[in-house]
Amino acid sequence: MRRLTLVPLALRTVGLGAVLVLLINPSRSRPVAGGTPPLVLLDASLSMAGTNGPWATALDSARRLGAGGSIWRFGSDVDAFDSTPPHDGRSLLAPALAAAAARGGPVIVISDGAIADSADLPPDLRRRPRVVVLPRAPFFDAFVASVDGPRRVAVGDTVHLRVAYGVAGPRPPGAARRATIVVSAGGRRLTSRAVTLPDSGSLATEVVIAPSLLVTGFQALDVRLEGTGDVEPRDDARLLVLEVSAQPAAVVLAAPPDWESRFFAKTLAEVSRVPVKLLVQTEPAKWRDGTTLAPLGADAATRAISGARLVALVGDPARLAPYRRRGGTVLWPFTTARAGDWYLDPPPSSPLAAAFAGVDWDSLPPAQGLAELPADSTAIVVLTARLGRRGVSRPVVVVRDSAGMRSATVGGTGLWRWGFRGGAPAEAYRSLVAAIADWLLSDAAAGKERFGPVSEVVPQGMPLVWRWRGGGAPSATAITLDAPAGAQTATLRFDAQGEATLHLAPGVYRWRAGDQGTERGLVAVEQYSDEWRPARAVLAPQPGEAGDVRRDVGARDLWWLYALAIAAFAAEWAWRRRQGLP
Repeated sequence: MRRLTLVPLALRTVGLGAVLVLLINPSRSRPVAGGTPPLVLLDASLSMAGTNGPWATALDSARRLGAGGSIWRFGSDVDAFDSTPPHDGRSLLAPALAAAAARGGPVIVISDGAIADSADLPPDLRRRPRVVVLPRAPFFDAFVASVDGPRRVAVGDTVHLRVAYGVAGPRPPGAARRATIVVSAGGRRLTSRAVTLPDSGSLATEVVIAPSLLVTGFQALDVRLEGTGDVEPRDDARLLVLEVSAQPAAVVLAAPPDWESRFFAKTLAEVSRVPVKLLVQTEPAKWRDGTTLAPLGADAATRAISGARLVALVGDPARLAPYRRRGGTVLWPFTTARAGDWYLDPPPSSPLAAAFAGVDWDSLPPAQGLAELPADSTAIVVLTARLGRRGVSRPVVVVRDSAGMRSATVGGTGLWRWGFRGGAPAEAYRSLVAAIADWLLSDAAAGKERFGPVSEVVPQGMPLVWRWRGGGAPSATAITLDAPAGAQTATLRFDAQGEATLHLAPGVYRWRAGDQGTERGLVAVEQYSDEWRPARAVLAPQPGEAGDVRRDVGARDLWWLYALAIAAFAAEWAWRRRQGLP
């Protein structure tokens, strides 16, 4: 009897076990029989179509090796395949390999080997693909690497440009050793300077543009290297967009000058996007240009502040008293400060508090001194500090708004050390200066800008990045772009970080938002690209790994589990019927 009852129990256990496995549905990854056709990643950066570029050969190889499979283009982004000439200003392989790894199957990379992110490739992604390298043949090239200079100046300012230039590749016999850097604007030659080309690498020199050569408004300076005799002309020039205003929008008067005024003026020019003029009083009643230290007339400060929207008086209040005015003024009386280590507190509620979001106040160096700010019922405290982190908090920055006339007073000294240290303290210093500038310029046209370009000039193949600066959530905005070839419209669609990108062909564009909008300016896309220059192949050929395609197989995908459950229950029923059991 025991033998007869154990058999149906075992059959029922097998059937219920199979049903339980089907309900849980565990799965595991298995290779797909037969594999899949390869995926070809084709380098579509500008270097592939530059001098001695292998684009035609690479295109034929991609079609042959990718027959029956897929072809993707990679450069700045990963795109679907087409045979149009390369247009990406960078060659980034990591995003393409990561996407290919998610797809599975064998991967083939075709490139000239000049990959920008080679050092960042994870080892597993680097080992997997088969790599076909079609290197560019060496050639001699002279180039302008960069141009640095002010973006905004006032009429009468001397412009100093720092130009980096160099050569690469084998120098042919009889190649010129001397060349000329020529600066022009709108087809008008402004100045030039003879330079000596290095044997290899790059050098830097300074080019000065006299004030009389500049006209008011926006203009694109073309800085070009001539007389080199190289075979790649597209990297021989760089552009710099310059705004020349009739009067400086902001003036900083420092008496006496020190690091506080120097860092404030520099940061104010960077964050306010308006021309800034720094005047220093090295001795009583004698003003000098803060950049060149050239002596100025006795009435230079009075004339400078007459048309300025923002005036900062940094230093001795007694010496700067004749230049005080009601609105648009920053007072920074550091000569009356009480010395000590004044540590700043988290900011109280104020109209400027939002500008300090994310600042780690405990990581900032203390102020070296704190001036006693006069009590005023109209003053709004923006920042406070305590001596040695103890005692009563005292105001460091206050702002006032009386009948629409706005002003700010800064009592802390040594805040320039925030900007000097870099990192988080430098960002906190920029936030402070930007908040004060926005507060004082809020009624001016520049302060009402909702958005603007992050950089006015980008190399070919790179997008122009625009950032939302207005209050509220970013919104899609249409702009008009005027170029010699004609006008065009574009729509800027800002993401959650308040940034939008726009891809344009090389050229200089005057842009505006609407017919009456306050947002307007000049942007440029250069013919230049780092991709035009000779570069060493950092990607080596390799056979790659097999790269089998795998997929997840669950228990419910196995037919025999269903058959096992049915067979076990049927066998149990038949056994019971045969034995006469219920």
